[in-house]
Parts: sequence; structure tokens; C-alpha cells
Amino acid sequence: MTNAGPDGRRIEEALTGGNMEPVVRIDDTVRRVAGPWTPAVHALLDTLVRGGVPEVPSPIGIDDQGREILTYLPGTVLDDVPPETRWSDSILQQTGGLLRRMHDASTSLIGGGRHVRTWRSASHEPVEVVCHNDFAPYNLLVTADRLSGVIDFDFASPGPRIRDLAYLAYRMAPFAEDALDDSGFTAGEREARLERLIAAYGVPFESSEVLRVGADRLLELADFTDARAVETGRTDLPEHAAMYRRDAVLLVGLSSPQH
Repeated sequence: MTNAGPDGRRIEEALTGGNMEPVVRIDDTVRRVAGPWTPAVHALLDTLVRGGVPEVPSPIGIDDQGREILTYLPGTVLDDVPPETRWSDSILQQTGGLLRRMHDASTSLIGGGRHVRTWRSASHEPVEVVCHNDFAPYNLLVTADRLSGVIDFDFASPGPRIRDLAYLAYRMAPFAEDALDDSGFTAGEREARLERLIAAYGVPFESSEVLRVGADRLLELADFTDARAVETGRTDLPEHAAMYRRDAVLLVGLSSPQH
């Protein structure tokens, strides 16, 4: 059944998550700002669904306001679930497993030269997979104690596997300053969780390498966030950028042989 207001227009429900632009739900669909990158993102989502990753939204098309239309995924954003679920070992391992499945399914879009796609984010070498580039708790959905969905693919682009894994580790170990108190883990427990996450992903990266890549990713994210603050006038973004730079220093220290 279609939900409509008194004037007969369909009701738009604002959704929250990691996206920095308006996202609304209409019935069982989601409407988002489209751009030159949208065809590439829709190709990625189609590829993931066909590749056996049902946790991603399916693209439907473009609406009469020029917004992309995606299927709505039910669930609660991982950031909003109780700590005992958010920080459970089961969820940690599920995130690593889902990221690996997504990466493996995306490889058919890499190379070949048959299609030139426009991505919103720059590609990074070595190009191995299509990275989500923001695979983190605020873009992950949970149903009961099961990781059930991942959203917000706007900034996806080709890159190395470790790039996505490093940012996921930053958020899930966690090493992020704004998650340390909530998680309650000791430094040793966080490092052990990093090792378990790498094992769940299934590629034997060295933890020190993941941390170094994470530091580089945070410095890049800090620059992006500062630029976004100038564009939008949001006063909270410089504080986020400053945290990313502090956390990058932390990750570099943890990755050093002396640690």
C-alpha cells in the first residue's frame, strides 16, 4: 500500500545514516541525490546482487525529481543498536565476511577497458576491487543480531582491498577516538579484534600494514572533511577532521615496530 498525505502526495520520510546529503524513504524505496557517478554505482549494485550479495540495495532508476531510486533495506543502523550487539564478536566477524563477499563480487567491474565509468571518488592503486570507501557502522544495518545490509555507495570507486578493510578496522576495533569509551575495550583487546577482523576478511594482511593504510586513509578523509565544511558551512565538520588527524597519529604509532 502506498502511504499518502491529505493532499494525495506520497509521504517522504527522512532517513539517517552516514550520508551527507538528503535521503528519504517513499514506501519501499529510497530516493537520493543523483549525479554523474550514479550509473557507475548502479552498475556496482547490480553486479553485487547478481554476485550473491543480497545485503545491498537494488537500483530501480531515476524519479521525476532527478533522484536515484533504490530498494529500501530494513534494519537498524549498527551505530544505534545496544553496545552488547554493536561490539559483539559475531558482528565483528560478519562485517569482515560481508566486506570480502562484496569485494569478490565487484571484481568483474575491474579492468577490461570496455566501459569507462565515472566514480564520485578517485581510484586508488593498486586497483583490485571496487571499494565502498565508507564501510562503517553508520552505513551498516542490523536485524536482531545479524548484519543485514549495507547502504550509501555514493563514494565507491576502484581501489585496493586493504583500503576498505583498514577503515572498517578503525571503526570496529575500534581505534576511533569517538568510539573508545562506548566500546570499553582495552588496547590489547582492540588489537586482538583487529586480528580477528583480518581473519574474518580472509586475506593475511599484516596488522601493521592495515594500521598504516588506515592512517593514510584518515589523513585523506580529514582533508575531504575540511573541504566539505567550507562547502556546506557545517561547524561540526572541522572537529571531525581534527579527530581524524589525531587518530592517524595514533595508528602510525601502533603500526611501528617499537609498539
